[in-house]
Amino acid sequence: MPFNTLTRRPRILFAAATAVATVLAVVLSLALTVTTYDHTSPRAARAKAPGSVTADVDCRKAKCVALSFDGGPSPTTPRLLDILRHDGLHATFFVQGKGHIARYPKILRRISDEGHEIGNHTWNHRRLTDLGETDARQELTRTQDAIEHITGTRPLLMRPPEGRTNRKVAGICRDLGLAQVLWSVTAKDYETTDSALITKRVLDQTHRDGIILLHDLHQGTVPAVPGIIKALQQRGYTIVTVSQLLAPARPRPGMVYRP
Repeated sequence: MPFNTLTRRPRILFAAATAVATVLAVVLSLALTVTTYDHTSPRAARAKAPGSVTADVDCRKAKCVALSFDGGPSPTTPRLLDILRHDGLHATFFVQGKGHIARYPKILRRISDEGHEIGNHTWNHRRLTDLGETDARQELTRTQDAIEHITGTRPLLMRPPEGRTNRKVAGICRDLGLAQVLWSVTAKDYETTDSALITKRVLDQTHRDGIILLHDLHQGTVPAVPGIIKALQQRGYTIVTVSQLLAPARPRPGMVYRP
C-alpha cells in the first residue's frame, strides 16, 4: 500500500472524529442552554397546588386570561392606568430600568399604589442569554433594587427580554427569588400603530389560561386596550394578573411559566 494512502487514512479518521465530536458538543450545549430548565403552564401549576384561592377570582373555575405589559413605565402608562381603573381591572407590569423606572418613578409608584402587579424586565433590555452570569445577574438585581426603593416591594416575577432564557438564567432567577413568565398572545405592537390590528391579533390568539403580552409605550397599544377588554369580557373571559392566573400555586423561583 502506498505511503500516502497509509498517512491519509488516519488523517481522514481524525477529521471525521473531530467533526462528530464538534456536532455532539453543539447538541449538548444547546440541550443544556435551551431545554434543560424547569417549565410548566399556569393550568398545570394550579392543578398541582394544594389549598384554596383567597382572591376574588378562582381561575380553576373562571375562564381567565392574564393581561401583561412590558417596557414601561412610560408617558402613555397613566392613560392605561386610567382605563384599567375605570374597568376595575388589574394587570401585570414588567417594568424596565433605564429610561423607564429611572425616568418615571412617580408612574411606577402609581402602578403599585393602584394594586397592579409589578415584575422585572431587566435594566437595559439586553438578552440575558447573551450575557455572562455577572452581567445577567446585574441586569436583574439593579432593577429589583430600583423597584423596591420606589414601591417598597421586590418583585417575584420577571420576563426575560424577547423571551430568551436558558439554564443559566433560570439559576440566577432562582437565586434572586424570581419566577420567569412567558406568554401565549403577542400583538407585535412594536411594529404597528394600527390599534384595530393590535386588537384583532390579541383576540385571534387568546384562549383560556393564556397570557397576553402588550407594550404600553407604543403608540397604538393603549388606544386598543378598551376594545380588547370589552371584547374579551363579551367572550366570557375574566381578566387577571399573572399571579391570579397561577393561584393557588405561588410563583416558584427559577421556574418558567408559559401557557
